[in-house]
Amino acid sequence: MTGRRAKKRKKNERGFEWPDLASQVVAMEGAGLVTRTFRRLDSDRQNAVLAAILTEAAERGPARVSIKEVAARAGVSVGSLYQYFGDRDHMVDFAVELSRGYLVSVLEASKEPLASLPLREGLKAYVEAGCDWAAEQAEVMRLFARAAYHGDASLTERLVEPVARAMRDVVRSMLAAAAARGEIDPKLDLNALAAVVHAMTAVLGDARMLPHLAAYLQLGTDPVDAGGILREALGLMLRGVTPRPGQSPG
Repeated sequence: MTGRRAKKRKKNERGFEWPDLASQVVAMEGAGLVTRTFRRLDSDRQNAVLAAILTEAAERGPARVSIKEVAARAGVSVGSLYQYFGDRDHMVDFAVELSRGYLVSVLEASKEPLASLPLREGLKAYVEAGCDWAAEQAEVMRLFARAAYHGDASLTERLVEPVARAMRDVVRSMLAAAAARGEIDPKLDLNALAAVVHAMTAVLGDARMLPHLAAYLQLGTDPVDAGGILREALGLMLRGVTPRPGQSPG
């Protein structure tokens, strides 16, 4: 096996690695959510601890996270976790804040590239690439899914609403760019339309990632394939907003 392939396999076995984690940890240390002891750990150990916190929070809910179980998952002692975070609440807050900041920053970075595409292509890429991206970051997305669908009050304001607003803003930027290009009727209420399209694309994407939701909504189950559903959904949305032949934009 080549060195490159071995390195890739090792990374996959460790799971998702947080980008720019060192600077994030420094910022969280300044906010009092993590200690210098955690900052001095190597990145592999930091990622293992984070994955353990997120997995435990997704399975049990933030209010029921067990420090003992997190320690077992991460392969560290309970005492070490107290040295890293001080207490359980700081440990959970650290993981939640890190997740929120990361998800919002990724969505913000996607705005311009997606808005530059024709609307149909942009929405298709938004859903499909978003699902692929989420699959690579299972720990983060499991926590977000729990927060969004279990109605966990402790996470709604801190995690769900900021990320959902960023998602809706990405959709609105695509719609605004499409209106400027004459692809959709510029007289439409873009704020209301963005809210509707956000809801529809969120359902289409989440049904791909959450099998129980797909079973309920009947999206992507036999004999209907997910690609066909997305194609027809985009067609339905665009037929409702595209100017008719002979209709002058504006």
